[in-house]
Amino acid sequence: MDMYGFYKGKVLDAYEYLGCHTYFGGATFRTYAPNANGVTVAGDFSNWEEIPMNRTSDNSIWECSVQGANPGMKYKYNIYLRNNSRVEHTDPYAFAMEPTPNAASIVTNLYSYNWDDDEWMKTRSNCWGLPMNIYEIHMGSWKKPDEGLYTYKELAKPLIDYVKETGYNYIEIMPLGEHPCTNSWGYQQTGFYSPTSRYGTPEDLKFFIEYAHKNGIGVILDFVPVHFAVDSYGLANYDGTPIYEYPSNDVGFNEWGSKNFNHSRGEVQSFLASCARYWLKEFHFDGLRMDALSNIIYWQGDKKRGVNRNAVEFIKHMNKSLKSMDLSIILIAEDSTTIGKVTASPDYGGLGFDYKWDMGWMNDTLSYFQIHPYDRMEKYHKLTFSMMYYYDEYFMLPLSHDEVVHGKATILQKMNGDYDDKFPQARALYMYMYSHPGKKLTFMGNEFGQLREWDEEKEQDWFMLKYPLHDSFYRFIKELNHIYLNNSALYERDYSQDGFNWVDCHKEGERIYVFERMSSNQKILVLLNLSDAKQTYHLENYSTKKLKLLISSDNEIYSGETHYDESEIESDSGTFDIEINRFSGMIFEVE
Repeated sequence: MDMYGFYKGKVLDAYEYLGCHTYFGGATFRTYAPNANGVTVAGDFSNWEEIPMNRTSDNSIWECSVQGANPGMKYKYNIYLRNNSRVEHTDPYAFAMEPTPNAASIVTNLYSYNWDDDEWMKTRSNCWGLPMNIYEIHMGSWKKPDEGLYTYKELAKPLIDYVKETGYNYIEIMPLGEHPCTNSWGYQQTGFYSPTSRYGTPEDLKFFIEYAHKNGIGVILDFVPVHFAVDSYGLANYDGTPIYEYPSNDVGFNEWGSKNFNHSRGEVQSFLASCARYWLKEFHFDGLRMDALSNIIYWQGDKKRGVNRNAVEFIKHMNKSLKSMDLSIILIAEDSTTIGKVTASPDYGGLGFDYKWDMGWMNDTLSYFQIHPYDRMEKYHKLTFSMMYYYDEYFMLPLSHDEVVHGKATILQKMNGDYDDKFPQARALYMYMYSHPGKKLTFMGNEFGQLREWDEEKEQDWFMLKYPLHDSFYRFIKELNHIYLNNSALYERDYSQDGFNWVDCHKEGERIYVFERMSSNQKILVLLNLSDAKQTYHLENYSTKKLKLLISSDNEIYSGETHYDESEIESDSGTFDIEINRFSGMIFEVE
């Protein structure tokens, strides 16, 4: 490791030097603790007797080699502070940890897995000009056995097969770094390099990702570069001083009750950038979704406090460095700010992300579908506004876990009206989402109309599929997903102004929206009626004499009210009168 680069925050390989590294018959331990009076390591290999570690020539890193320290053995560091007290810590760079509530690190051979996904790794891309349909999951609550949790390996086949069948081509997994509290969902981490042992070993996780790749499914990890858990055995006051966090509590703590990383320190920048590379390189993740970017851009996420310039420069350097190593990786920003150039190259003043969550689209869309159909006349342009700013960034449309927890209600529940009216409106919402420009993300359970808010302790309510309304809703989502994946007009020109065109966006009274999506070899027409009345839309002097219906959200096979005998509509004059039921949408291929 380049020590100068480590202190300047420029290295992405810190984990290859720091931490525990095995060799034949033993292991070498190294930890960064510049202000400690002494450091020892103790573990299974020493019957938990302390083994002194020595300062390296660098004077800030402590190391020792131990014969008999073999993979699978547990260990901890004992940090002796300036007041001669002692604190036990896990290894910040440990590649595995024991199950919570215990907190020992585990000796791990990082390079023991024999990968078999070369074909995928050689051909993957960042999906520019290609469809990206992401299924966001929480590993512990997709499905659960009668007791305990499924391992990564046990989940591989049922989850990947389901995702593939349902028409998603990417999975995004909520944070997997070891965390002491399940209801933190992985966002309060103590082991940033340790895949949580709740679901098995690092090798099990590698098997899961390999199985996904062999089935044409990409895997994205939710990455947490902003904050860490306050537990005493973790990063907090690691050597008796705040080397990972800010020394001032004013910016050291955040609204989540955790400690903020001090992005002004080079050692912290190297720790986080190396961690990002670690998950991408060693586990073959295809991308990272960066959590809570606004809390990096602004101090405490508050625009009034100003831009945290050191943190912003860190993100720019990390993203540019990661992309220089592999252009095919995908970097996604969860960002609610309006700072601009989030998806522009750092060479042009941007942050270097491939995609940014469109939080404005999400809020406007859900707000629109929550209001009474009559009031949608006044709020009509909530659904047109996104295209006013859409080309400012490379956006992704998210309906994530954040929208189905904490009293917010599930996506289906948010729909206005009674139980029966919620289903057609939810179908129309998803048709709008999947025909709107941008990559897609939806949280598990949404695809079959889950009615219960997400609970990390419970599996999804799969029994709902026994009920016809939910089963037919799932069928609709499944077919809509495959239409998205298989029609280039819905994704090829997502970020080009010649890929979208409003045909009619001034039907406020009717609450009808009509637009086109185009690719190099296809045109699609989308018609939405979001009122509570059946209507006939008059499309005059259109550019074709034939429209082929790809999908209608009101089809009786989806528990809609319309029976379709034919899928084509013809007109010699190019003028069409299209009947469209209330709360429904239709997607046509223009022939």
